[in-house]
Amino acid sequence: MSESPAVSSQIEGRARVIIEGVSPEIDGGRFPAKRSVDDKVQIEADVFTDGHDSISPVLLFKHSSEASWREVPMRFLINDRWAGEFTLSQLGRYSFTIHAWVDHWITWRRDLQKRITAETDAPLDYLIGAELIAAAAGRASKSDADHLAANSKNLRSQANIAAMREIALAPALNDLMLSYPDRRFATKYDRNLEIVVDPVRARFSAWYEFFPRSASPEQGKHGTFADCEARLPYVADLGFDVVYFPPIHPIGFEFRKGRNNTVTAEPGDVGSPWAIGAADGGHKSILVELGTLDDFGRFVKKASDLGIQIALDIAFQAAPDHPYVKQHSNWFRKRPDGTIQYAENPPKKYQDIYPFDFESEDWTGMWEELKSVFEFWIAQGVRIFRVDNPHTKAFPFWEWCISAIKAKTPEVLFLSEAFTRPKVMYRLAKLGFSQSYTYFPWRNGKYEITEYLTELTQTKVSEFFRPSQWPNTPDILTEFLQSGKRSAFMIRYLLAATLGSNYGIYGPPFELLESRPVRPGSEEYLDSEKYQLRHWDLNQPDSLKSLIKMVNRIRRENPALQSDRLLEFHTIQNDQLLCFTKRTDDFSNIILVAINLDPDRVQSGFVELPLDKLKLDENAPYQAHDLLTGARYRWQGRRNYIELNPFSVPAHILCLRRHVRTENDFEYFA
Repeated sequence: MSESPAVSSQIEGRARVIIEGVSPEIDGGRFPAKRSVDDKVQIEADVFTDGHDSISPVLLFKHSSEASWREVPMRFLINDRWAGEFTLSQLGRYSFTIHAWVDHWITWRRDLQKRITAETDAPLDYLIGAELIAAAAGRASKSDADHLAANSKNLRSQANIAAMREIALAPALNDLMLSYPDRRFATKYDRNLEIVVDPVRARFSAWYEFFPRSASPEQGKHGTFADCEARLPYVADLGFDVVYFPPIHPIGFEFRKGRNNTVTAEPGDVGSPWAIGAADGGHKSILVELGTLDDFGRFVKKASDLGIQIALDIAFQAAPDHPYVKQHSNWFRKRPDGTIQYAENPPKKYQDIYPFDFESEDWTGMWEELKSVFEFWIAQGVRIFRVDNPHTKAFPFWEWCISAIKAKTPEVLFLSEAFTRPKVMYRLAKLGFSQSYTYFPWRNGKYEITEYLTELTQTKVSEFFRPSQWPNTPDILTEFLQSGKRSAFMIRYLLAATLGSNYGIYGPPFELLESRPVRPGSEEYLDSEKYQLRHWDLNQPDSLKSLIKMVNRIRRENPALQSDRLLEFHTIQNDQLLCFTKRTDDFSNIILVAINLDPDRVQSGFVELPLDKLKLDENAPYQAHDLLTGARYRWQGRRNYIELNPFSVPAHILCLRRHVRTENDFEYFA
C-alpha cells in the first residue's frame, strides 16, 4: 500500500487550479518585459481546474519601492484564458504574479441560478449556501462578519422557497462574499515576473544625429558646443526631441585615420571620434576643440529648454594613446610579441582602436570603471546613451551595468547599435537595452518589410525589443539611397517615421540628399564626417526639411503613431504599394499609411480594409483625411482606390474618421 502524502504537501495537493501560459513572460521569467510610464499593461494567463467548478484568478502587482502587493481580479476572455490590467504609474521595476483558487461560493451561486430556472432548487441547496456564508463570516471583519452570520441564520431558518431565493441571490450578499473568499487552497504561480518601466521617450521619440565638429557656420573651421547651440533651433523646428552626438572625447593621434579612412593621416586630419583617448584624457574628457565641460552643460540646458534631450555615444574601446592603455594595460589583449591587439573584422583593420579584453584578470575593476563612464555623464545631465557595438562586449557586463544604473536613475535610456545576428540583438534587448537599431535600412521590398515589422511588433519579441528605425547612419548609405533620387529619400523617411514610433536620421546628410559612396559597392559615404570636417548648407533648396517638419508634427498630433503595438498590414494588389494601419486602443485615432515603394513610377491599386476590426461601418461612408496634403476623400466599403506619385508625395498618411451625422454640423465625420 502506498504511503499517504506528506503533511507539508497536503495543502499543495488540494490546490486544484492550474496557471500556465502567462504573458508577458520572457524566457520563463529570466528577463523583464518592457513598457513606458503610465501604460496600462494587460497580463494574461491560461487558468483552469478539473471538473466544472468556478475559479477566481487574481493579479498581484507592486512597484519595487512598495512593500505590499496590490490585487485586482482577472476577467475571463475565452478558452480558459484570463486577463487583468494595472497601470504602470512609476519609473523603475514592477513585479507581478497570479493566484487562483476554486471558488465554491461562485460555483454554488451559479448552479443555484440554474436550479431556480429549472424549478428544481430544494431546501438542502440553501443549507449548503448557509454553510459557505457562515465560513466566510469567520474570515470577515467584525461588522461584515455580523452581517454574514445574520444572512446564514436567515437562510437556514426560512421555510419559504421564495424568501430563500431572495436572500441567496441578493447582490449585496454576493459582493460581501466575494470580499472574503476561501483562499486556503489557492494556487500561486511559481514565480514573480517583472516589467521595466521607462520614460515615454523609450516608446516614442524622433532622433537627429549630427557631428558637433561639423556645426561651424564657417567652412573648414572646427565646430564647438556654442555652434551646436546655434543649430538647436533648426533641429527643434524640424520636430526632433533627441539630438545624438558621436563621441565627443579626445581623439587619439597614434595610427590616426585620414580622410576617407586612409591608413595614414595628413597634417590637419581630425581623425575618427570613435578612436577615443589621447594625452588630454579619455571617456570622461571632452575634445578641447569642442569646448569645456561647462560649455557642454550650457548646451544640454539649451536643448532642454527647447524640449530636446541629448544622447551621447558611448564606445567602449581605446585609442593606442588613451590613458587606460598605460594605466591598465591588463585590460587589453596582448599578442605573442607583446604588442596590444588592435580591433579587426577581417579583412578590415582598425589600428587606431584597441578593444577591451572582457576576459581580463582584472575584469571586476574594468567593469566598475566602465560603469563609472555612464555615471560621469549622467552627472552632467545626460539621460540617453547610444552604445556602440555592444555585441562585441560581454553580455554579463551589460546586464549588471544597465541594471545598476537604472536602479539609481530609472529614467536613463540605452540604444543598442548592434547590426548583427537576430538572436544577439534580441539578447541585448533582454539584458536591458531600451531601444535597438534594426535591419530596416536594408528592407526595401513589400514582403520583407511586412515580414520583418510583423516579427518586431506582433510577436513575443515586442515585449522586450523596442525597434528604432533609421534609414541612414554615418556607417550606412544604402544602395537605395545611393541613387540620389529625392523620391528615394522621401520613401525611406516616410517608412521610418510611420512604421516606427521610434526613428532617427543622420543629418544634415539625409535631408540634404547626400548620396555619394566612397566607392562602388560600399555603404560608406564619400568624404565621410567620420574622418573629416564637413560644411552643410541647411537652406539648400531641395532639402527635405519641410517634409520632415510636417511628418514630425503629424506624429505628435496622432497618438496612433506613438506606438508600434497595434501595427497591422493590409492587402493591396500591387507589390510596389505598402499599406498599414496604426490605431489607439479605443479606436479614437486610426491612421492608414500607404507608401509607393517605387521611386521611379506612379503606382496604384485597391486597398482592402477589415472595417469590422477598425470599428468602421461597412454600410456607411467614412472620411480619409490626408494629413500630408490636406485632401479629404469619402470612402465606403472595404475596397478603395489609391494612386501615388513618387515625384510629388509618394505616400498617404490618412486619418480615418467615422461618419457621424448631426443636425448642427456641416462636417459629418468625427
